[in-house]
Amino acid sequence: MLYYLFDYLDSVFDIPGARLFQYISFRSGLAIILSLLISIWAGKRIIRFLKRMQIGENVRDLGLQGEEDKQGTPTMGGLIILLAVIIPTLLMCDLNNVYIQLVLLATVWMGAIGFVDDYIKTFKKDKQGLKGKFKIVGQVVLGFIVGLVLLLSDQSVVRMKYEVAKANGYEIKFVKSTQQGKVAYVKTTATNLPFVKNNVFDYGQLLGFLGHSAANKYKGIIFILAVIFILTAVSNGANLTDGLDGLLSGVSAIIGVTLGILAYISGNTILSDYLNILYLPYTAELVVFSAAFIGACVGFLWYNSYPARVFMGDTGSLTIGVIIAIIAIILRKELLIPILCGIFFAESLSVIVQVAYFKYTKKKYGEGRRILLMSPLHHHYQKLGLHEARIVTRFWIVQILLAVVTIITLKIR
Repeated sequence: MLYYLFDYLDSVFDIPGARLFQYISFRSGLAIILSLLISIWAGKRIIRFLKRMQIGENVRDLGLQGEEDKQGTPTMGGLIILLAVIIPTLLMCDLNNVYIQLVLLATVWMGAIGFVDDYIKTFKKDKQGLKGKFKIVGQVVLGFIVGLVLLLSDQSVVRMKYEVAKANGYEIKFVKSTQQGKVAYVKTTATNLPFVKNNVFDYGQLLGFLGHSAANKYKGIIFILAVIFILTAVSNGANLTDGLDGLLSGVSAIIGVTLGILAYISGNTILSDYLNILYLPYTAELVVFSAAFIGACVGFLWYNSYPARVFMGDTGSLTIGVIIAIIAIILRKELLIPILCGIFFAESLSVIVQVAYFKYTKKKYGEGRRILLMSPLHHHYQKLGLHEARIVTRFWIVQILLAVVTIITLKIR
C-alpha cells in the first residue's frame, strides 16, 4: 500500500525521496525492520493474551531433560509470525505481482489450518489436534492451486535464448532483442538443475518415453504433482523440526536469507546471465517478502529463544514450511531444497527410518527395535545428554553451511 502511495506522490507531486520506494533494496530494508518491530511489539501482547486465556502447551512425558519447564508455556505463537509477515508485505510489496499474491495466499491458507490444529489441541483438549488427513488435503489443494497458477499466469514466464526456446517447442509469449541476441519469454515447466553443465531440466523430460508431443501435452500434470509433493514434504519437515526452543525459527531465518539472495539473482538480468541460471521477470519482488519473512523469524526468536516464553505451534511451523517451499518453486530452485532445507530433510528422514525399522524388526523378531534413541533427530541428541541450547546452536551452524553450499551450487557445474 505504501508502495502505491509513494508511487502516486512521486508521479503527481514529485515529492523528494518518494522514488526510493521503487527500489527493491530500500523496501526490503524497511520490510525487515517493520517485521522485527511488529514481532517484538505484538509478541508481548499476544503472549500476555495467551497466558490470560490459559492457552498453554501440554507437553508429553518423553523423559527428556527440561521437559517439566515447558509445561504450560503459551502456544499458537505462530500468530506473531503471521502478523509480522503479512503486514509488511501488504505495505511494501507490489500486490499486483502474482508471486506475492501466491505467497500471501499460502501464508493465510496454511496459517488457518495450523490455527485450527492448535485450537483443537488447546481448547478441545485433544492431543491429536486436526486429523492428519485434513492437513494433507489442505496442503494438496494449496499445492494444486500454486501449480495451476504458475502454469497459467502471464507473469510466470522464463527468459531464454530464442533459438533454445524454439528448438524445445516452448510456448513463446513475446520476443526481445538484446546485445547478446534475441531472447524469448516463454511459458515452461523448466527448472534449474544443480551440479550439471546444461543446468536446465524440464519436467516434460520425465515423459520422454511418450514422445515429444505427448510429453509437452502432459508435463503440466507432472509439474503440479511435483509442486504438491514438495510443498507437503517441506511443510511437514518444518513441523517436525519445531521441537526445541529457537530451532525452527533460527534455521528458517537462515533459509530466508538464502532465498532472498536467490530471488534477487533470479530477478536480475545481469546476475542471472552471468551465473547462467534462468532469468525470471517479476521475482525480484520476492526479495521484499523474504525480508519480511526473515524479520518475522528473527523477531519471533526474541521470545522463542531458550528458555522459550512462547511456542509457535502448527500455526507457525506449517506456514513456515509452505512459505519456504513456494518461494523455492517460484524461483525454479526446488531441486536445491534437499541441500537448502537439509535440516528439515534430516529430521523427516530420521522419523521415516525410525518408524520403518521399528515395524520391520517387530515383524521379523517379534519386538520393535530402534536405530536412534528417539526421533526426530534433535531428540536423539537430547537423549545423548546434550543441552537443548547447544543442539539448537549447532543445528544453526549446520544450516549456515548448507546455505553457503546452496549458493555455491550456482557456480559448481
